Amino acid sequence: MTGLVLEGGTFRAIFSAGVMDAFMEKGIEFPYVVGVSAGISNAASYISKQSGRNLTVLKKYRNDKRYMGAGNLMDCRSFFGLNFVFDEIPNTLVPFDYDTFRSYKGKYMVGVTNAETGKSEFFDGIKDSDKWEYLRATCALPGAFEPQMIDGKPYYDGGLASPICVKRALKDGCDRVVIVLTQPKGFVKKCGKGNVIAGLSLHKKYPNIENALLIRHKLYNAQLSFCEELERRGKALIIRPDESMNSFEKDTRVIESNYNKGYKKGLEYADRAAELLNI
Repeated sequence: MTGLVLEGGTFRAIFSAGVMDAFMEKGIEFPYVVGVSAGISNAASYISKQSGRNLTVLKKYRNDKRYMGAGNLMDCRSFFGLNFVFDEIPNTLVPFDYDTFRSYKGKYMVGVTNAETGKSEFFDGIKDSDKWEYLRATCALPGAFEPQMIDGKPYYDGGLASPICVKRALKDGCDRVVIVLTQPKGFVKKCGKGNVIAGLSLHKKYPNIENALLIRHKLYNAQLSFCEELERRGKALIIRPDESMNSFEKDTRVIESNYNKGYKKGLEYADRAAELLNI
């Protein structure tokens, strides 16, 4: 079985949305999709077969204060407008096709990080509600979000404990993977000041999240090396941008440009992806 593995990266993942829309155009469907944060969130529109939907949302609402802004801290204790992003947009403004999404026969796995243990967990995203609790959790970056509660347990961004979920795909039965990254070749992650500050703020309540933030760069680099080794062995196909984009890019023209670059890469790699899928 061939799986699709998706890195996060906030607005950088619009590149991945472009890749998936190209795959959709070419009739390339995966029986297994796993990822974290914006990567797996964008994949919902791939599974619902709504080409261009992710780009439409960002072009219309990226700079809308309801989507992202300090005013949301009063409403939902998050810099992002969670109810606007995960309820009003999919259920009213840019309608999401739940029927097609829930008719998907494969696995759609949403990676999250348990705030108490600091360990990675995965939810069956097809079973998520129309308020998208699982996607809220996988996008809950410490410092910008409060932990999101699922069945009474607190969760943060899935990228903290498993930024590139290839090993989960292998564990679930995939023997080949297509990996869509949002950083260019040669990227080496470092421990940023933001991680240190966010970790200090969570030291008492969630010490395991502080640790996850402090070692996140080492985990990312190790998982990236594993992906590249799989590719050398012919077990993986890595698709990534030629250059990086700001995770919180405001210029929608830049966002659309990166979507188009992803779409072009998707068309370029479509035959190789189909070969891994034995299409």
